[in-house]
Amino acid sequence: MAGVLAIDGGGTKTILATASRDGVIDTWLEGPGINPVDNPDWLASFEAQIQAAGAAARTCDHAVLALPAYGEIAAVTQSQNQAAASALGQSHAILNDVEAAHVAAFAGGPGVLILAGTGSMAWARDEHGNSLRVGGWGDAFGDEGSAFWIGREAIARLSRALDGRLVAPALVEALFAFLGLDRADPPQALLQWHVELSHPRSQIAALSVLVDRLAEAGEEVAVAILAEAAEHLARHVEAAWRRMKATQCLPWSHAGGVFASKRVMTQLTARLGCPPLPPHLPPIGGALLRAAQDLDWPVDQAWIERLRASIIEHASRARNGRT
Repeated sequence: MAGVLAIDGGGTKTILATASRDGVIDTWLEGPGINPVDNPDWLASFEAQIQAAGAAARTCDHAVLALPAYGEIAAVTQSQNQAAASALGQSHAILNDVEAAHVAAFAGGPGVLILAGTGSMAWARDEHGNSLRVGGWGDAFGDEGSAFWIGREAIARLSRALDGRLVAPALVEALFAFLGLDRADPPQALLQWHVELSHPRSQIAALSVLVDRLAEAGEEVAVAILAEAAEHLARHVEAAWRRMKATQCLPWSHAGGVFASKRVMTQLTARLGCPPLPPHLPPIGGALLRAAQDLDWPVDQAWIERLRASIIEHASRARNGRT
């Protein structure tokens, strides 16, 4: 089967897809995150996903892998290069996952992409092809505004509320119910929950959905957390604008689960003073588009629209448990 293969590897979820020359998805697989920075089992997950793709992976003409942390840490990048060379016998290229999301959002054109998923980073490209990144420093001292950051802020403020340093009864009630914690000894329950996390980064990031729900219901602490998240993300974009020395604001777009929050999107748009450009493609589409371009396929706007519709269809099927 001739075609292109792409992988969009995130901290929480990985997507493998193949597409034919007409821009239609043939294969769609989802698996666990493959970020080497926080997942010691990333290689096994990566290899398992390639194996699960079977003939689709072995017979494609070219592959583009969008991998987290690629190009950021020399040892990690080397291990990713080795893994790709071992698992893929055919022609392939590797991009940082945020660069691929930028390609998807702007269909290869200029702009600033702010990604806020498990982590956060901005990737900017000007009309001359010059690129730079802002953020992406990881959860130890960065990732501001990300789902992980939002979740971490929620449990940090929960701990203050349990101490009496913060009055937030609705937050305490909601988090304890969401996490199923024993109320007999709240501090012990919270500490035990954290110690027993199997993948802390993604499990803490998952709390961002609850924070958004609480903010929509008017819970003050949640409202404040999301306002701070939007401010952090705005600073990423503004830093990219400054560093690009843009005489006028480069268009900006977005990717990542945090932007499912209408509150974050509304506040970020107001803070930046101009609306975002809707992404041309979801992030996996950036790797597929780059693969098609590498093969000199006749890619035009109609091709991109077919690819977008096909990605949306397969993603919906995956969410609903259908193949």
